[in-house]
Amino acid sequence: MEQKNVAQKWLTQAQASAQAWQFCWALLSPDKLPEVQFFGASTLHTKISHHWGDVPVDQHESLRMQLLSHILHFSSGPKIVLTRLCVALASMALNLIPEAWSQPVADMVRISPDPHAHCLALLELLTVLPEEFQSSRLAQARRSQLREALAGEWAVVCPMLRQLIQSQDSSNQVKEKVLRCLSSWVGLDVPLGESHELVQDCFSALSNPELFDTAVETIVNTISQPDCQRYTDALMGLMPLVLGLHDQLKTAAQGGDMETSHGICRIAVAMGETHSRVLLEQVDHWQEYLALVNMILFCTGIPGHYPVSETTSSLTLTFWYTLQDDILSFEEEKQAIYLQIYRPIYFQLVDVLLHKSHYPSQEEYASWSSDDKEQFRIYRVDISDTLMYVYEMLGAELLSNLYDRLGRQLMGPQQSAVWQDTEALLFGFQSIAETIDVNYSDVIPGLIGLIPRINISNVMLADTVMYTIGSLAEWLADHPVMLGGILPMVLQGLVKAELSVSSISTLKRICRECWHDLAPYAQDILTVSQDVLIKGIHKSSQSMWLMQALGFLLSALPVNEILGRLHSLVSPHVQQLDTLVQQEPNPTNKQSIIHILGLLSSLFTTLDINRQADGLEGAASPRLSSSQSTHNPVVVVLQQVFTLIQTILSKWLDDSEVVEAVCGVFDKSVRTLLHDFGPMVAQLSEMLGQIYSAFPQASALDLARQMVHIFAGEEHHMSNIKNLIEVLTSTTLNLFQQGTKHLSQK
Repeated sequence: MEQKNVAQKWLTQAQASAQAWQFCWALLSPDKLPEVQFFGASTLHTKISHHWGDVPVDQHESLRMQLLSHILHFSSGPKIVLTRLCVALASMALNLIPEAWSQPVADMVRISPDPHAHCLALLELLTVLPEEFQSSRLAQARRSQLREALAGEWAVVCPMLRQLIQSQDSSNQVKEKVLRCLSSWVGLDVPLGESHELVQDCFSALSNPELFDTAVETIVNTISQPDCQRYTDALMGLMPLVLGLHDQLKTAAQGGDMETSHGICRIAVAMGETHSRVLLEQVDHWQEYLALVNMILFCTGIPGHYPVSETTSSLTLTFWYTLQDDILSFEEEKQAIYLQIYRPIYFQLVDVLLHKSHYPSQEEYASWSSDDKEQFRIYRVDISDTLMYVYEMLGAELLSNLYDRLGRQLMGPQQSAVWQDTEALLFGFQSIAETIDVNYSDVIPGLIGLIPRINISNVMLADTVMYTIGSLAEWLADHPVMLGGILPMVLQGLVKAELSVSSISTLKRICRECWHDLAPYAQDILTVSQDVLIKGIHKSSQSMWLMQALGFLLSALPVNEILGRLHSLVSPHVQQLDTLVQQEPNPTNKQSIIHILGLLSSLFTTLDINRQADGLEGAASPRLSSSQSTHNPVVVVLQQVFTLIQTILSKWLDDSEVVEAVCGVFDKSVRTLLHDFGPMVAQLSEMLGQIYSAFPQASALDLARQMVHIFAGEEHHMSNIKNLIEVLTSTTLNLFQQGTKHLSQK
């Protein structure tokens, strides 16, 4: 590898040397290997693009003729050498345009003694010229000057490309180069008004399988240029050609030809999305644009499961955003007309999107790769976002439609709906309810009434049921009478490991939003939760979420009940912690200790008995006074486990992860309780000083900062906080001094 780097460095230096102007031509001689010839051509390009000032003005013409001669010589290959020589000539042209070389393209076309024989070389030259311009680093004024000069050359290029693509004698190779050449020149903003006939010719290439991909790329590049909107007539002239692809699209979709359907969809979306507003404004052609919208709707609903048996539908989703934005941006009277035409299309779109969100059968889904499953998950998120956006146009009628369909499925005499149909409708509800305020909707009570009728034996359906309930947590807070019918389903999901994320996140949302109405259900929630925690059904992170949910729940109970419930909840974990501490430290029990400390931290993050006082209106219910705060249940538990925590530290003080977990328990508590944490200040200040003195760690400093921030201003805590700061300061200064000595010794 080192020898390779040395060689590469030498070659780079050789290209930059003054002698390179001479040896590059020698390297291009016919008897050299292609790799050597390529280096010679690359050297020539490097010299022209970076050392142009070396060439005297009187040698410009001879250099140009020499380059053209070599391009003609290499017109039959090797391709890599030809391309590099063309790039070198393009770079030279950019240095000379417009003063010293006013019509480079015309000269390039004329210089070939046999245009047919050197057709590919000429097309390569014309293709790389705009590309070299785009990649060159130029001052803004010079870039504008060159862009204008090159755009003026399009009048020479365009007729030649048309002639070649229409000619029966042109090979597929030549036609492909024509397509690539057009795609390259489009980047210079050449006017569609001057090239729309050539673009129309490109559509004929779509029927040739060998040219299809390149033709698609060229057409999409061309009609995606925003500047095309200035040429409305040219755009409308292309519309019949785009619509004419619909039959080919249907045939490809029915035959499972993903490549063809994907390409045609790209063309339709490029036309519809880039020029949506302009096409909407062509009132005399409204039926054509409506046909294009329906063509894109077909692409959205193309048969097959994304991404396994189709990859087309995802291309269309942003189009629906654009069309909706453009329709809603019109003044009210005009908007009403467009809504009359397009609202029915958007209702069809909802049906299509819900169908596309269907899971495959469980057997088929099990055969998918993990990458396919992840792509499908992201695809459903994109569909969810689209449904949420579409709601702005369709409003409450959309929710009513979804509810009516769900009711027919669940209440019908046959009840024969496959689970995917039910899941898709709930997915639609959830997509909207997650981001839109649905509290006013008159269908939500009915939906809440229907949900318990759903059989959640299927995991994917059960997941969506859970997320749907979670999305309605705020509504349930305003309608607590409905909680009794919903909570049993959530608790039913809580005992299943496969529903871990959805059931726990839903319970947490309910406990956070509906905490003041959960007292009648507290025993059931705590019983099921304690059971799944002790059995270790859920992963560590989900168990933390569950503890946070229980913190919200306990906060809502009468103060005189909280301590007993809290003891019941944490005792098994404290006992396990005590057992672990008795063992010799090892990686396994370390992770178990960190896990249990994390559970306590999560619980104390949300357990706040003052939440009740804050939630009640009026001055009759103030926050608990500092004298009452002595009895805060969290403080009582912390005082009871303090000795155990000190024992943990005595064995794990040099382990930053364990110390961080210990500090986390107190950090979360002090942030939640604020001044109610007061009874712990003396003990904790002393312990923090001991931790930091023995093994200075960032987590101890972070906790100390919280302590200082909250209690430094309270007189009865002043001495403890002062002593803590003195210990932290002296220890830190000693660290700095030791570090300075260590550096000076080095």
